[in-house]
Amino acid sequence: MNGKRKLIKQNTNIVIEFILNDQKISTPVNGGVAMLDFIRKHQHLTGSKLVCKEGECGACSVLVGTLINGTIEYQSMTSCIMPIANAQGKHVVTIEGLNMTALTPIQQAMVNEYGTQCGFCTPGFVVSLSGYLLSKLPLTMEGIVGSIDGNICRCTGYKSIERAASIILEKVIKEASDRKIERLCELGFLPTYFRTVTHKVTSLVQHEASSAGIKTVGGGTDLYVQKPIDMYKTDIHAVYDNSKMKEISIENGECSFGASMTMGDLYHSTKFNQVLPDSDYIFKLLSSTQIRNMATIGGNLINASPIGDFTVLLLALNSRITLKKKNHTRQIQLKDFYKSYKVIDLHEGELLDSIQFDIPSDKSVFHFEKVSQRKYFDIASVNVASQIEIENKQMTSSHFSIGGVGPIPTYLSKLSSFLAGKTLTKELIDEALDILQTEISPISDARGSESYKRTLARQLVLAQFLSIDPCIYSIKTLIAV
Repeated sequence: MNGKRKLIKQNTNIVIEFILNDQKISTPVNGGVAMLDFIRKHQHLTGSKLVCKEGECGACSVLVGTLINGTIEYQSMTSCIMPIANAQGKHVVTIEGLNMTALTPIQQAMVNEYGTQCGFCTPGFVVSLSGYLLSKLPLTMEGIVGSIDGNICRCTGYKSIERAASIILEKVIKEASDRKIERLCELGFLPTYFRTVTHKVTSLVQHEASSAGIKTVGGGTDLYVQKPIDMYKTDIHAVYDNSKMKEISIENGECSFGASMTMGDLYHSTKFNQVLPDSDYIFKLLSSTQIRNMATIGGNLINASPIGDFTVLLLALNSRITLKKKNHTRQIQLKDFYKSYKVIDLHEGELLDSIQFDIPSDKSVFHFEKVSQRKYFDIASVNVASQIEIENKQMTSSHFSIGGVGPIPTYLSKLSSFLAGKTLTKELIDEALDILQTEISPISDARGSESYKRTLARQLVLAQFLSIDPCIYSIKTLIAV
C-alpha cells in the first residue's frame, strides 16, 4: 500500500483546480496521476472501482462536465486512464456525486429489473446512464444502450440492464424530454447541487492545461496502458484542452482539424459527418463511448500502433499532418510519418498540430472494416480502409491502407498505384489481391497466425471492392473464396 501511495507525486509548481461532485479541489499532485487513483486514494471515494486499469471495463466511469458557451456539457470517461491534468476547470462526478438519500430512478430501475448481481460494475453503469440523460443525444433505445457500450458486466447478463434502460428512457421521454438540469433534479435523477455547478465551474480559473511538463499528453488512453508508472512520475504537458488544437474547418475542398480533437468531437461534429460517409457505422467500430470521449486523434497517430484504427482510416483518406515547433511548421504526408516499429518522423521539440485531407468527391467510395474477437470495442486482428474514386467502373484514383500485418500502419502504395486508371473487373481484383500479399508481412501472435491474417487481409480488401459492386463475384465464387 505504501509503495502505491508514493505514486501520487506532488508538483508544487502547478495547482490543478476542478469541482469534484460538490467540492472544489485545488491540488498540487502531478498532472500525470490518474483521476481514479486521486479520487480513491486522496478523496477516499471508493464507489468508482479499480478493475482493468486499461479503460476497458467501465467500472471506474465518471462524468466530466466542461463549460461550453456558458453551460456545462457532460461526457462519460474511464477515470483509470484519465490524467488529472485534463480535469482542470471542469466538473467531475463520481457515483457518490449522484447518490442521494433515496435511490435515483436509474438505480431503482436497475434494482427492479435485477440489473445487478455482484454489483462491482454497477456504479459505472449508473454513471454512464446518467451521462446519457445529461447529453444532447436523441432519446432513443439505441442511444441509451449505446451509452453503456463501454461498461462490462460479467455475471448478470445484459438483458436485465437493457430492460432497466428502457424503463429509464420511457420515464424521461414522458416527464423530462427537455432534460434540463432543474427538471432532472425535481425527478430525483440528480442531486440538487447540480443547479449551482455552472456558477462554481465559472468561478474557477479557466486556463488551458499546463505546458510546463516534459512529456506531451493528449487523452492519455494509450500511455496509461503502456507506461502507467512513467505517467505517474512524469510532469506532463497536457494539450487535451488546447483551444487552438480543438478546431475543425472545411474550406476549399479540404477538411482540417486540430490534433487535440477527440474521436467523440469528430463523431458529434456536423462538419466532419458531412465529409465522411457512413461515419456513424465507422465510429462505433473504433471504441467505446468513454474512450471516444477521451482519445485524441493526435495521440492515436503519435502512438504509432501498427493497428491503430483511426490511423488506418486517415491513411486511406491520403491525409497530411502539420508538425509544429515554436513558430516553425512543416507538413508531410501521413504515410511518410511512420518509419519502422514505433519510430516516427518527429523531430525533437516538435508537436503534431493538425491533420488535413482532401474531401472525397461525390464519385468516391470510402470503406472501413475490421475483424476482432468482439465486433465493437476491441483491438483488431486486421483492419482495412479504402477510398476509391470511380466513374463507369473505371477507378480514377485509389487509396488503400491496412493495419495488423506489419510493423507500422501501412499505406498500400503498390496496390493503390496498380488500380488507378483501371476498370473494375473480377480479373483485376484477383490480380490486386495477389499484389496485396506482396505488401504485407504479418507475424503470428495473440491475435492470429500469419496465415490467418493474410486471409483476413485478402477478405477485407475484397470487401472494399464488393462495397462498390456486390455482383462482381458470383455467390458460388465467394463461397469458394
